[in-house]
Amino acid sequence: MIKAVFFDFYNTLVGYDPPREELEARVLKELGIEMSPEAFRRPLVVADEFIYQEHARSPLSKRSKEETIALYAQYQGIVLREAGIDASQKLIASILSKWQQVDFKMVLFDDVIPALTHLGELELILGLISNVDRDITPLCQELGLSALLQVVVTSQEAGFNKPQPEIFQEALKQAGVSSSEAIYVGDQYQIDVVGANEAGMRGILLDRNGYFEGITDSPRIRSLTQVAKHLQKV
Repeated sequence: MIKAVFFDFYNTLVGYDPPREELEARVLKELGIEMSPEAFRRPLVVADEFIYQEHARSPLSKRSKEETIALYAQYQGIVLREAGIDASQKLIASILSKWQQVDFKMVLFDDVIPALTHLGELELILGLISNVDRDITPLCQELGLSALLQVVVTSQEAGFNKPQPEIFQEALKQAGVSSSEAIYVGDQYQIDVVGANEAGMRGILLDRNGYFEGITDSPRIRSLTQVAKHLQKV
């Protein structure tokens, strides 16, 4: 029986306002390149996979300023190439410079409150497991998540990063459940789904835009509101 459901944070529970694809299109337009925001949705997903893998290998907080800048340059290069744009070093540098001036905020996806509220009514323990190396308590409180989550475990607290099993195990310990009694929902296949599975949990891939149709060895959902229905299949 499933007793706990854990979630990833960025791009699972929270996103950006304005959306990143709109900001990317806006920045490029200022640099003379016209592209629709939609053209950047999949490239951003691909680039996210890269940056999350890199963060799991070595947290950004432990890298030098030069290494971090180089990493984000690689990230932006992936976005451009995946969108069919020549990723010259000059263009990448210009984009990064403009991104530093962008003002955006974090917001919940529309399905978060309804999904978590329903799962809470089912008397499930709800938690968060994220590769975040800073205190996100104020942000969780601002977004209204603190009242819905009983467990919050970050890489800063655990001392380990997804997909390392120790960060998942710390969340299970705090929730007081075994790995077989828990589900983990995230938007990244390798660090979220595979990591959770290797820790003994059941990983579910959140694929809001249908970009991971090739993933067939794990459950895949389009909305967090589908999590409750999926519990019936476990």
